[in-house]
Amino acid sequence: MERPGRFEPVTSVDPSGEVAVPVAGGKPLPRLTVALTFDGDAISDAVRRGDSPVKLSHGEFGVRVGIPRLLDLLEREAIPATWFMPGHTVETFPAATHAIVERGHELACHGWYHEDFSAIPEREQRAILERAMAAVGAASGEVVRGHRAPYWALGERTLELVEELGFGYDSSLMADDYRLYRVRHGDHHSPTGPTTFGRAGALVEVPIYWALDDWPFFEPAPATGRDALSAPSRVLEIWTGELRYAWAHAPGGLLTVTMHPECIGRGHRMAMLERFIAEAKDLEGVVFGRLGDYVDGWTG
Repeated sequence: MERPGRFEPVTSVDPSGEVAVPVAGGKPLPRLTVALTFDGDAISDAVRRGDSPVKLSHGEFGVRVGIPRLLDLLEREAIPATWFMPGHTVETFPAATHAIVERGHELACHGWYHEDFSAIPEREQRAILERAMAAVGAASGEVVRGHRAPYWALGERTLELVEELGFGYDSSLMADDYRLYRVRHGDHHSPTGPTTFGRAGALVEVPIYWALDDWPFFEPAPATGRDALSAPSRVLEIWTGELRYAWAHAPGGLLTVTMHPECIGRGHRMAMLERFIAEAKDLEGVVFGRLGDYVDGWTG
């Protein structure tokens, strides 16, 4: 394969003044880390919404078929991954959850019933986060480090609650692409004047983006008119383009891909994921890692 050319990296700067760097704590990071992350929604949101048996069966496929396929692939390729699990999934499917932990992957929080935090009062958000953190921690046997908001939907103070409860990192925002940054609190936006930015807190942000998520490409949404049954070749082109750009332009950076077992676990999409992994491994200096481990390296 012809490798991308080498370029000087462009350093990203947060409005609050924080600079993201490829070397943290005096320790050089790999040329590029690829994080394969999975949202184990299963049937949690379908149960919460009271969905039909068809929707429930779609979520169940993720546990019956998707998770075993993904775990076997990750084991063959020697890839550690991060799994964001709703509390309902952890308690309803303990065998699948145990299999994830047993194979050395990281468990992180993803709500309880895959709730929309932007539509829930703050007190309920805190209770959900506490309950989920306890369930995921009990299943993993470790202190829970990571949080990802279901739907990537946040209330005004959700991430303040996440930080207060002791999470180390979040993965729900889009202010960067290949660099981590600290979550700000207290931004003030006004339609009549300039925005004022708040302070950067302790919570580390692992940025995400729709184009690096399998769901918008592969899962239709009839209510909104979205027929998203894309050809895997289209998604492979986009993901590989991001991979090669990050390798060339963001040394030390992190490329985070978001997937769902009930979605990516279908055969033709698994074949695409295998091809993406092969493309990444063909680039010099690319490693695969769990988000918590990368955050540890970044914070030093």
